[in-house]
Amino acid sequence: MKFFYNFHLVRRKTPLVQCQSRTTHAIMWKPADIHGGKRNDIFLQDTKMTGKTTLWMPGCDHAGYSGIAVHPQDPRYTHMVGKYALHPFCQRKLLIVADDYVDKDFGTGAVKITPAHDPNDSDLGKRHNLAMLTIFSDDGQIIGDCGQFTGMKRFEARKAVLEALETAGLYRGTADNPMVVPVCSRSKDIVEPMIKPQWYVKSDQMAADAAEAVRSGKLKVVLEMHQKTWFSWMDNIRNWCISRQLWWGHRIPAYFVTIDEPSAKVGDEADNEFWVSGRTEAEARTNAAKRFNIPEDEIILKQDQDVLDTWFSSALFPFSVFGWPDKTDELDVFFPTTLLETGHDILFFWVARMVFFGQKLMGKLPFTEVYLHAMVRDAHGRKMSKSLGNVIDPLDVIYGISLEGLMAQLDGSNLDPAEVGRAKEGQKQDYPQRIPECGTDALRFALCQYTAQGRDINLDVKLVQGYRFFCNKLWNATRFALTYLQGSIIQTLNEASNRQMVTRPSITPAFLAGLNARLEHISYFSGCQYSIEDDLVWRPLNAGLGQRKIPSSYPHLERWFQHIGRLRHQARDDTLHVATNATSILYLIWSTPSTRSQHEHALFSFIFM
Repeated sequence: MKFFYNFHLVRRKTPLVQCQSRTTHAIMWKPADIHGGKRNDIFLQDTKMTGKTTLWMPGCDHAGYSGIAVHPQDPRYTHMVGKYALHPFCQRKLLIVADDYVDKDFGTGAVKITPAHDPNDSDLGKRHNLAMLTIFSDDGQIIGDCGQFTGMKRFEARKAVLEALETAGLYRGTADNPMVVPVCSRSKDIVEPMIKPQWYVKSDQMAADAAEAVRSGKLKVVLEMHQKTWFSWMDNIRNWCISRQLWWGHRIPAYFVTIDEPSAKVGDEADNEFWVSGRTEAEARTNAAKRFNIPEDEIILKQDQDVLDTWFSSALFPFSVFGWPDKTDELDVFFPTTLLETGHDILFFWVARMVFFGQKLMGKLPFTEVYLHAMVRDAHGRKMSKSLGNVIDPLDVIYGISLEGLMAQLDGSNLDPAEVGRAKEGQKQDYPQRIPECGTDALRFALCQYTAQGRDINLDVKLVQGYRFFCNKLWNATRFALTYLQGSIIQTLNEASNRQMVTRPSITPAFLAGLNARLEHISYFSGCQYSIEDDLVWRPLNAGLGQRKIPSSYPHLERWFQHIGRLRHQARDDTLHVATNATSILYLIWSTPSTRSQHEHALFSFIFM
């Protein structure tokens, strides 16, 4: 942080930030979930929101009003602009202002202004110099000059406001107001906008440089569809709030300066002027003495209690692990790297920040290519979360686990009892008895099939189980076939005999047709005939796999069983010769690197599909 401070890119500001009372810390401007619904401005009904919800949220910020806004062309109120209304409970004067922000046709056309607890009101309040009155404490209690509501919890105050309005004869009724409500993505608490001093990194130029790196081709983002997301973030960047009110993390190396001199100016912690940065307290003291031109022994320092945003620390990773800011041999050798592989969900939160810091602090990109993999989610498309109980451990899929075993894992976690209860309910719904034993091959096969799905993988254990049945059948078919293939000896054949084998008349047309269909595009076997019969069998099966359906039958394997079964009752040598030679051809092509690299998919289709 010291380097950004020296670059004048870090400043302490007191803006409106999103806060939650359960954890009492600021939240980034992006990750709050938005729930659509209706809010009623009078009373609250504590409702669990799982989607679009009718949410009754009264204005317990009633006591925080510092003004009333009307439209400048609304004839009902033009004569009142510049005058004051009296707050019914706090006896506070509320300035009536005219602003185009107001919709004169909505409601009464007069809007209360709460600059300290509403983003839109904050901007309007700044335009008209209205007071910023903070009425919430960090734990959600009403504070300040709020009359009879002072000391109440925010939800209790909402109900009390309604009762007080009715008692005073000021209650005029309620009306539905379609809106969105920000909810913390972790605690599910309703987010309250509040004014808090925070540290911010100026990001506009770093974002512009990062966008140019991708546009110029110096930084490659794979897949290309993610570049749109990259540019959307970079072109609409905001200053980055890097302070968090948590008890874990890297403590912010910033110190508030107090000068031990009666005549010295007393600073405000919200003022950037009285803060210095340093890797140690001694370094910060030296910096403070230079700034204020006083002896170090007159400096009193108090370190900020906040910690750095985890993404700030993570952004330093590409070079801090090699000893930076010291110049080390490892840093010279291993920075920058070439490739970063990570999930697409943290393209902005981590990848972009590493690019920011690499270019700003080191003068170069930390890597030249970013490969973004898909996210593995549960069968319902939800991100895997311990609190939801939907985390799928690959070992549990391979070896299987009972429902009781899954629940025991939750009992040994650090989740609170309420989250454990919700997680267990989720496990009961998804795995009413157990996760069946599927084995390693089935899990690998399922993941390979999912790669064509798109950005994210909705992993369904039932599908993995279906591929366990498929692998079982494939294994049994192979054992059954090898029993009758003359000792399972793979012969080395020449081109002439191979051509003769696949084109000769035989009593085994179905088997040869299947082989021919998979080899038709290989120039080595240019004389083969395509089998319509095999195509009719292949297409329905391929369509089922493409739609991620679990095949209930495998007609191609049934044909294999029937064909090999006939060998037991056939005395003709050419039948066994054809079957053995067909196996030899597959082995020959598969073991030839140049052929395998060109026709791997075709052979895979023949062998496994």
